[in-house]
Amino acid sequence: MSWVYLILAIVTEVIGTAAMKLSHGFTKITPSIAMLAFYGLAFAFLTLAVKKIDVSTGYAIWSGIATALIATVGIIYFKEPATAIKIVSIALIVLGVIGLTLAEQHISPAS
Repeated sequence: MSWVYLILAIVTEVIGTAAMKLSHGFTKITPSIAMLAFYGLAFAFLTLAVKKIDVSTGYAIWSGIATALIATVGIIYFKEPATAIKIVSIALIVLGVIGLTLAEQHISPAS
């Protein structure tokens, strides 16, 4: 269940970050409220996830995957430039997360 909580933490953090962009610096009320709500949920789910997942691994996976996803959302939804260095950097983040996940499973397979 900890991995489900971690996935929920990632998804809610990405939604919160997208809402942050849509809030236009807190000038739009609905996205501003959504941002606060989704960040609250993200931290709640992350807290539940790290009960069984090492905090170093859980936090790194949460922040890494969320960073890669929000960068992708920025490119696709917000029409940000998709430069080669940005794409390679996203891929490296994902590879790092895969490595951390494999290390976590190798160290404590019962989690």
